[in-house]
Amino acid sequence: MSPAATAPGAKAAVQMVLDLGHRPAFGREDFLVATCNEEAVRWLDRWPHWPTQGLALYGPPGCGKSHLAEVWRARSGAVRLTAGSLGGYDPAAMPAAARGCVIEDIGGGEALEERALLHLYNLAGEFGGHILFTGVTPPAHWRIALPDLMSRLRAMPAVALRPPDDALLGAVLVKLFADRQLRVGPDVIAFVLARMERSFAGARALAAALDGAALAERRRITVPLARRVLTELAPADEG
Repeated sequence: MSPAATAPGAKAAVQMVLDLGHRPAFGREDFLVATCNEEAVRWLDRWPHWPTQGLALYGPPGCGKSHLAEVWRARSGAVRLTAGSLGGYDPAAMPAAARGCVIEDIGGGEALEERALLHLYNLAGEFGGHILFTGVTPPAHWRIALPDLMSRLRAMPAVALRPPDDALLGAVLVKLFADRQLRVGPDVIAFVLARMERSFAGARALAAALDGAALAERRRITVPLARRVLTELAPADEG
């Protein structure tokens, strides 16, 4: 029988390309510890024995702040807030938040309700709770107008997460591809490491672009495909 033949009445299979997205892995076991982030990991492992009720993690976009914050939130049972949401936060819920909360992107573009944050920070001290802040810059560089709040934030420990080295960046790429259920050979990893943007944000953008290209073209991720995608991602004024 010809390979193309089908049994009478059988329906022909229709292949479809389905973009199912990817599942970011945010467990403690998924976080890759290296010299650029090990101090931050040690601080989170010390919880709840922090010297103050606040701790700040800061570093460039994509360096792992949100991952570590999610690990700590899951461990501590903390709630998640944003800088811009504090003004509208239900005062009745403040005690629960004061026992543990994560506030991300302080010092970023969102307006901060400073009096609400000062109240929350003071409540955390009363209840023995803790607040984990994240930002691109350390607290000393945050634009805080309220003196009492600024003095409290500057007094808490602030830990930097630095950009990754090659070993960590390569491991992050492997993890990003695994999150997207993609198998990528070591030759591709070595090729892109020598040519990509040196940041976690760059690694995420590259993984997404390679995933999209491979899905659209129904092909594996190879060095030629990676070369083309890197060229497409390069800034227009480069060279």
